[in-house]
Amino acid sequence: MVSAGDTAAAVGSGTLPVLGTPILLAWCEATTCAVLDLPEGSTSVGTRIALEHLAASRLGATVVVSATVSYVDGRLVRFDVEAREPGGKLLGSGEITRVVVDAERFLGRL
Repeated sequence: MVSAGDTAAAVGSGTLPVLGTPILLAWCEATTCAVLDLPEGSTSVGTRIALEHLAASRLGATVVVSATVSYVDGRLVRFDVEAREPGGKLLGSGEITRVVVDAERFLGRL
């Protein structure tokens, strides 16, 4: 549900009280993470994002985000994502690529 903290005005991506694109993107990424069923010690990192924010959503609107695996190559997983209001209005769509990594090993290389 779009809250005041999710608006473009609140996150600095505009001045209107509508769902901000950075929030839509974060919701899409969170959904891709939820789809992955990873073993203990593994996580995924985003490596590529292409997202079109196609329509505005008002305060209080419900947004449903879905992610479908469209491609897998070893540790690389690509998702098709879309966000809709319950009535079917398409709010955004795109593609997110994530790579599965060992969390400790990944952090150890920083």
